Parts: sequence; structure tokens; C-alpha cells
Amino acid sequence: MHAAIAGAGLIGRLMAWRLLRAGWRVSLFERDPEGTDSAAAYTAAGMLAPWAEVESAEALVHRLGLRSLALWPVLAAELGADLDLHARGTVVVAHAGDRADYRRFAGTLAAKLPGPQHWRTLDAAALCALEPELAGRFQEGLHLPGEAWLNPLAVMAALGEALRSGGVRWHRGAAVDAVGPGYLVSGGTRHRCDWAFDCRGLGARADVPRLRGVRGEVIWLHAPAVKLRHVVRLMHPRYRLYLVPRRDHGFVIGATQIESDDTGPITVRSSLELLSAVYSLHDGFAEARVIETRANCRPAFDDNLPRVFTAPGLVRINGLFRHGFLLAPALAEAVADWLVEPATSPCPELFAPESPVMELQS
Repeated sequence: MHAAIAGAGLIGRLMAWRLLRAGWRVSLFERDPEGTDSAAAYTAAGMLAPWAEVESAEALVHRLGLRSLALWPVLAAELGADLDLHARGTVVVAHAGDRADYRRFAGTLAAKLPGPQHWRTLDAAALCALEPELAGRFQEGLHLPGEAWLNPLAVMAALGEALRSGGVRWHRGAAVDAVGPGYLVSGGTRHRCDWAFDCRGLGARADVPRLRGVRGEVIWLHAPAVKLRHVVRLMHPRYRLYLVPRRDHGFVIGATQIESDDTGPITVRSSLELLSAVYSLHDGFAEARVIETRANCRPAFDDNLPRVFTAPGLVRINGLFRHGFLLAPALAEAVADWLVEPATSPCPELFAPESPVMELQS
């Protein structure tokens, strides 16, 4: 079987990897030239947080997230790569003025996830024992021990190398003009295949109704004076700020979620809010160095849930919103299973039985 995949972002690469391992011949089309990285995956922080996302996401996101959490170590072993994957969990804290939001967050988790708790409450002493860097700064917190994180740059590089060495035919600088049942058009050339996969994100908006862009911004810091060992989520009046550790005292800070298609540089307002918040979390960030700032747009539908549109010879995967690394492995697995036996798909609610192009025509 021959697959032509439009889009070499995270879901496109994971889909290519799945099919390659299943014995398919794969052609991958990427609009970016060699050495560029405009895909939304390169702006992600790489959090694998199915419990923390329960506050604002549907049950499907939690379920797919749990599956992806189990799949990432398997993928790392398959790729034979160090993905900078850590499973020490997430710590949630709030300043005194934001404790109402913090308690609302905890209450939402308890309401949406009844039964055995997958988190524990921390008083000041327990918080200090778990994360000494936060000692004396907060009086209470939550620990979500099952959550994890990885380095998106390492993931994208490892997938790229594995696909190239596995024989994928990679078309770089090849913008895709159209994707349809059994074909893909790039640069005026029609490429035939058994199955075409549209993984272009916002690049597929002309073919996917109701798709919108949601802007996200991150700042990469180097902070030798900070030794935080967990992902930290800080309650904030406007959003949930997150801080993700990297090696060698590196950190990624983000949280912004703006209804906009703008992919321009980070704004002054966002920079001030993010940096002020991280300094309030730990004063060791006062002398941290700003290594890089990035902004990008994530594809999303109105309900912020992913979709898989299908027709004979065609699959469109889109709408991962800000949950790319949390959802993509499980989505790729679900699509691969569906290709083998549609009736046994573990997530039938993901699949729409007709192409969105058909919806537009009707």
C-alpha cells in the first residue's frame, strides 16, 4: 500500500511512522524547505497532562491523553532515541490572591474524575518535601504524579531521522494544493496513492469547514539559579501558566491562548505577563536569560476536539488544538487500527464517515 501524507508536523510524522512500520510505502509532503520549522509542534512545551486538562477539556481528551501517555515510552524505544521524557508529574500552585481559582480547579478534577484520586493535596510541608524550590513560597498545592513531559524538538528530530532512514520519500518545500481520495496535488503535479492523508493543520482550512486558529506563545529561558524538577502550573487571573523543565537549567514558560490567526512575534503584553508570573513563582528567574521566544497558531474546531474525516482512499486528521503531543500518538494509533478494521476502532466518535469537502458541496 502506498500512502501520500500532506503535512510533516507531529501528526503527519507519527502517521508516517505507523504506516512505515506496518509495511506501507510512504511519501511525505512538507511545505517548509530543509532547515525550517514553522510547524506548530516546534512551539509546543511537550506536556503530557491528561489530568490537568480535565478542567477545561472533554472526556475524550482525557481518554486519548491516557493512551498517549502509555504510547510515548513505546515510541521512544521504537525510535531508539532520547526524547527527554520525564514522568515526575505536575505540581499545581497558586498565590494567595488566586486561591479561589486553585480550589475551583481542584473541585473540577474531583467532580469530573470520581473514584480513586489520581492526585494528592499538599500542605506547605509536603509541598516543600516534594519540590524544595517552592519551599516558603506557597501554602498548599496539588501533585498530579502520573503526568509527564518531553522535548518536542527531540521528538521531531528523532521522527525525522527514523522516517528518512526507513525509506520515506520526503518532498521538502512542496506545498500541497489539494488532497483527495487516492491522490495529492503539489506544485501542479498530481501524485497517485492508495490512501491520501491530510495532516496540514491550518493549511487544510480550505477543505475542512469550521477550522480556526488559536495563537500560543512561549518563552525559552536559561535559569542556573532554579532547580525545579516538576512541571509547575500556576493559577493566573487570565490563564493557567505552565513552566516545563529542560536540561541544563532550561525552562519553557507559556500559557497564552489567543483567538487569532496571527503567527507574528510574541507581543509585549504576553512577554510581560509570562515573565512577571514566572518571577513571582521563583525569584531565581530574576537573572535568567531569555534564549528564544516563539509564537504559532494551533488548529481547532469550535469544541476544541480533534476530528478524523474519512472517505474511500482519504483520511483527514485535524483539530488537535493545544493538545498536540497529548493526543497525536493515540490519534495515529486509532487511524492505523481503523484502516485495518473500521468496525473495531477504539474511538468511533472520532471518525466522520464522509469528507468535509462533501459537506461543503452539499
